[in-house]
Amino acid sequence: MYNNDILIRLRYALDIRDIDMIEIFKLGGITVTREELQRMLLKPKNNLNLDTEDEEFIADDDMKRCNNYMLESFLNGFITFKRGKQEVKPGEPEKQAFMIKDNKAVNNVLLKKLKIALSLTGEDMLAIIKSTGVNLSNSELSAVLRREGQRNYKECGDRYARNFLRGLAIRYR
Repeated sequence: MYNNDILIRLRYALDIRDIDMIEIFKLGGITVTREELQRMLLKPKNNLNLDTEDEEFIADDDMKRCNNYMLESFLNGFITFKRGKQEVKPGEPEKQAFMIKDNKAVNNVLLKKLKIALSLTGEDMLAIIKSTGVNLSNSELSAVLRREGQRNYKECGDRYARNFLRGLAIRYR
């Protein structure tokens, strides 16, 4: 899945309005105009089936590509939008702002940040994924939610991320 596709699916699943998406980007530290947002949410004409593993995402001329920095800024803004601004306590180390280092980590970070933003438990996430007909064990979910570099870390494939977003649509629409 590509970042633009993730935004489109997330917007649909949680029924987020344009004005709210612009506010979420702003909370994440990026200023996006309504026209830029509309161009990000366009589906590419040349890639009709985004569920397949194509070599590279090719944006149309009228599309605006959403890079990893923009997607993670949106997700950070979404956490703030849903849960409010969290004040840093004295003596507490500063949290790592951006976790997406490469395209492989996008799905893992997506699941982690949506779990935080929507205040989901592991059981909630398993139920959401199960509602789409995909079975995921608790240990597999735990491995996907671990920090990259930990011993039992597992990369989250597009299948789980796609089905999680589909399950969110079932739950919240």
